This record gives sequence, C-alpha cells and structure tokens, in this order.
Amino acid sequence: MIGSRDRNDAQGSDGTRIDARSLNRILNTVPEKELARLMRDTERASNPRGEVLSRQGERIARVYFPVTAVLSLVTTLADGSTIEISTIGNEGTTGVPVYLGADSMSNATCLCQIPGESLSMDTGSFRTAVRQSERLRSVMDRYVLALLTQVGQAVACNALHSTIERAARWLLTSHDRVRADEFSLTQEFLSYMLGVRRASVTVAARTLQAADLIRYQHGKMTIMDRAGLEEAACECYFVMRSALEEALGAK
Repeated sequence: MIGSRDRNDAQGSDGTRIDARSLNRILNTVPEKELARLMRDTERASNPRGEVLSRQGERIARVYFPVTAVLSLVTTLADGSTIEISTIGNEGTTGVPVYLGADSMSNATCLCQIPGESLSMDTGSFRTAVRQSERLRSVMDRYVLALLTQVGQAVACNALHSTIERAARWLLTSHDRVRADEFSLTQEFLSYMLGVRRASVTVAARTLQAADLIRYQHGKMTIMDRAGLEEAACECYFVMRSALEEALGAK
C-alpha cells in the first residue's frame, strides 16, 4: 500500500471539507465546478519520509498533488549512486509523465523527501480530468515547461556549483514548499538528494549554521535567515523559482 489514504469527495478523513484551492496551486487554477468533479475522484494521503510513490521503470498507479509533503524525483545509476533531478511541492504534481502519455518513468523514482500530506487520484481519473478541463490542460502545459527548466538547471547546478551553494538552493526550495521555517530533515537524506557524501553535507551544514543562516539539531532544520540563505545559494534557485512563478501565474 502506498501511503495512508482516505477516500474523500472534497472532504478530509475527519469529515471536514478539503479546500483544494488553498492546498495545491495547480488545483487552484481549476474552475469551481470542474474542481468539485475532480475532487470526487481524489483521496487524501499521508506521506512519510522516504516513501516511494512510483519506482523507476514501473507503472505509475497514482498521480499526486502535494499539500504539505515535498516529493523528489531521483535517478539511480548502474553503480547504485543517486541524485535528485527535481523537487515537487504544493506548486505541482507528479502527473507530468501521465499527462504526456507515459505509463512509467524510465529514469526516475518519485519519493517523499519531507513528510506531509498530498491529494491523489488514479491515473485513469487524472487522464479523464485532463480531457474534461481545458484550464487543467493549459496549466499542465505551462507546468511541464517549468519542470523541464528545473531539471535542466539542476544538471548545470550539480555539475558546476559547490556543495554549500547547492545545499542552500535545496533548503530554499524546500522552505518555499513546506510553509514553515522548521521541517524534518536528516543530513543523510540531504546527501542522498544532492548526490554527495554525507561528510560533504556535514561541512556545508556547519558552514551555513556558523553564519547563523540555519539551525540544525536532532533531525530538525530551521531556516534562521532567509535573505542570507538566498545570498549563499547559486543563481539556479532563482531561475527555478521564476520558471514556476511564471507557469502558475504568480506576480
């Protein structure tokens, strides 16, 4: 079983109404009547850290719209090494491969990097929703372009920028999505996301903490100085953020 899911028709597991517009920015673009129809096929999921939502090369069963969870697309090479190629939070969805007509991703696994909640539906329901909603198709087209920008920029970032710059970029990206200054994170998991040794992440975290930009203790990361962290990050963070804001119509 993937996650802990409860059936809902615009209601949470406790019977309270789900306001999808305030939870996920892609769903926020869908007209009210279309959203109500879409939500009838939607389930609420609780995603723990490390949960695999779809595996590299295997059929994608469900499409996720993160709410407070933050998801990662990671690629694994023949020698077993891994690296993150994209982050998906409340601005997006895991449904891009399905939207483009694919049944699986040949080079990426989707897993939860920061625990939280998401909304999900089976791939058939998602394809039906896309066919029925011109607005959803339009925002998905723009989101695909933003995701391609993110993946391409990540390639350049991973090849050319220091671990400290990349760690700052990753922390900012996650901070944007969790809607809180403190979130659960281990250095081991961050090293997994960045594709570097844990020792390198330890040095980067200590450097950022010594500058009073973050506080890290007992698996909890706290952003102390957002502006300072932006100065420590490479330009890739701003390129990725701008692409998403343009795609989703933010001013």
